[in-house]
Amino acid sequence: MNKGSFAHPHDGISRRNLLAIAGTAAATFASYSLMAEAGRGQEPFKIEEIKPDEDVFAYITRIKGGFDQTLYQQALGAANEFKEGDQAIGVGAEDETTRKSARVLLTNTKISDLYQHPLFEDELQQLIWQTTDQAQYEKVKDWTMGRLKEFLLTEPEENIKVVMSGLTSDTIGFVPKLMSNGELISLSQKIFNVMPGTKMGAKGYMGARIQPNSPTDHPDDIVWQVFDAFSYATGDIVIGTNPVDSTVNSVVAVERALKDIVDTFALGDVIPWCVLAHIDVQSEVSERFPGTVSTMFQSLAGTDDCNKIFDITNEKILKYGREKQGERYGLYFETGQGSEFTNGVANGVDMMVLESRKYGFSRAVGIELARVQPRGAWLHVNDVAGFIGPEVFKSREQLVRCCLEDLVMGKLHGLTIGLDICTTLHMSVSLEDLDWCQDQIMPANPAYLIALPTKNDPMLSYLTTSFQDHVRIRDKFGFKVNDAMWDFYKRIGIVGPDDRYTANYGDPLWVYYRYRLAKGDGRPQEVIYEEGRQKMREVEERGVDLATGHGEKIWDLNPVLAEKVNVLYDDAKQSLWAELTPEFAAGVPDVVQVRTLSQDRNDFIAHPNTGEKLSPEAIAEIEKIRLSWGDNMPKGQIVISDGLNAKAIMDDGHLAPFLEEMRRLLDEAGVTMSDQNIMVTSGRVRAGYRIGEMLFEKADPETLRGILHIIGERPGTMHHAYSVYITVAKGKRWAEKNIDHDTTRLVSNVADTALPPKEAAGETLTIIREIVGKEVNGSRRFG
Repeated sequence: MNKGSFAHPHDGISRRNLLAIAGTAAATFASYSLMAEAGRGQEPFKIEEIKPDEDVFAYITRIKGGFDQTLYQQALGAANEFKEGDQAIGVGAEDETTRKSARVLLTNTKISDLYQHPLFEDELQQLIWQTTDQAQYEKVKDWTMGRLKEFLLTEPEENIKVVMSGLTSDTIGFVPKLMSNGELISLSQKIFNVMPGTKMGAKGYMGARIQPNSPTDHPDDIVWQVFDAFSYATGDIVIGTNPVDSTVNSVVAVERALKDIVDTFALGDVIPWCVLAHIDVQSEVSERFPGTVSTMFQSLAGTDDCNKIFDITNEKILKYGREKQGERYGLYFETGQGSEFTNGVANGVDMMVLESRKYGFSRAVGIELARVQPRGAWLHVNDVAGFIGPEVFKSREQLVRCCLEDLVMGKLHGLTIGLDICTTLHMSVSLEDLDWCQDQIMPANPAYLIALPTKNDPMLSYLTTSFQDHVRIRDKFGFKVNDAMWDFYKRIGIVGPDDRYTANYGDPLWVYYRYRLAKGDGRPQEVIYEEGRQKMREVEERGVDLATGHGEKIWDLNPVLAEKVNVLYDDAKQSLWAELTPEFAAGVPDVVQVRTLSQDRNDFIAHPNTGEKLSPEAIAEIEKIRLSWGDNMPKGQIVISDGLNAKAIMDDGHLAPFLEEMRRLLDEAGVTMSDQNIMVTSGRVRAGYRIGEMLFEKADPETLRGILHIIGERPGTMHHAYSVYITVAKGKRWAEKNIDHDTTRLVSNVADTALPPKEAAGETLTIIREIVGKEVNGSRRFG
């Protein structure tokens, strides 16, 4: 592999592939840390000896002489099962003795005392208080948490549902702290919140969100994955795709492709569709292209600070709920433990309680929807349990625990809640482990799971539930698909009158044929099949796998595809541990090599914050660059980082064509760039922000300066793709040293097999012009 060559021609797929990321995770760093241990977690918390019948407030008063909020957060956080994310913010128990003591203190504490002492108070907490049923709260306020636990485990569903609306999100978040996995399953088995007019969320039903993601948002990739899902009789609660390009024009194209499937099969009253762009983008699509948007999506966080990073507020989401007046479909939320911690805005609260607060937010929106939707509030939540990475938790046992906790908390909030039983490829959870996790969790009866052609998402590069997993789970646990959707599967001949799969099972070509017939296509079947085969080949050539047929069991992948998935998994693990080689670095023109605080690759993966902060030596090198400019400060600086996949940077035809074309385009546009390329070993996205703050803190406060940060994406697909983070801000903003994702936009999935590097350079320049033209507007609503 000739990694030193910077004149490698490329002809590739021509496809716009821009992801605007305002509204994704962010945190503020006001200064640089030079401590070698920065980002590796705080000391675990220890509880000294407790007294008989002592509650958490008596313990705090005895230790501190009065109430202490920090100790309060620590003592209640220590009651959790161990997770790395809690320990990182100093609320994790030192040992089992501390954990047991914390649980005893919580067991003895009254609900009313906990109500009056929230773990963190902000506007979201105020909303949760306002939407907690006060009449029902009065019935339970004098109970201890121990009594509440006993009540939940021994009383039937109808009695639990009477009082659960009187429980705040903090109180509900304390419940799983006191329960074993078996107790969580037992409780989850008897609480069911059904979507209005359906069986989704009912006992004995377990549905699917079809997730037809494409690395290039190609409508055929998306449509054919839906056909594929239908061929396995999978999918009923929503067809929801994660867009690569969140511009309005791209989102509407995907919305229309999904709407066409639903309309063609006459499923408009059965299943909604959704493009999971930021909710503001979806709203603009709805305004400009009426009728194209069905249900609307948004990620939620458990604090105002984190929701601000997501570019949402309580009132914004409530307003979108009210605007669903008279419509069949409402809102769809995604959550997951750890988002606040990873973004530096946990405010000292453990991950489980923060997750519960997200469900409180959802419950409040559901109350608004119930007022305006004549057929009942259509709202559901998908808990994306393992998506962030090992800094939140690492093991398959922790993944199971997290899913069970979240199911109980969601159900106690009255929500229809599904799961994304998932893992990133840099966690130590294997393909086989996911099957084990599914079997541990399924007795708790989630409303639905995610569904992909294989376990490996072709765009997001993580592992989750395949179509075949749904078939296996339905067989093993006796779960049903929503009745109306099952009738559709019978109508198209995937399921027979006897409720058994037909010979058309696992054949997306058959579904395509039925789709063409529904459109009135009178061509012979073989002609339509040949057309379909060609489209399938094109989809798979773009790196999107389609599952056909099966292996030894009907829920096994066909052997060829199963082997490919294993190869991609193995390659991802190799890519994850790959490092930038000295030979490659030497071939990058005018390179300046620096490091972050990560001591090695293992430290980089286990402690992400270390990859966001520069080493003392790196700071010195960057200072030299700034001083070398003198009075001729350029407009921008290029930074190159390995990220989670150094191969994405080093593969032939990846970095060199982009750098050459990018510099040529910027030169033609009159944008002066630093001659040097800063290469960061063990670098994450925020390392680029820190470099920019150092280089441009003394720039003219009113002039624009920018960083182009090229970084390897998560491994797991055939592409070995990288992204370009584009951060342009005025000098005064760089000087404030609070640059983060909210001021950044992104070109993603750059590779010789996906978005060609030279085309990505053109995209990058277009975005720079858009940002400059809008004076660094952080909105995602371009297009």
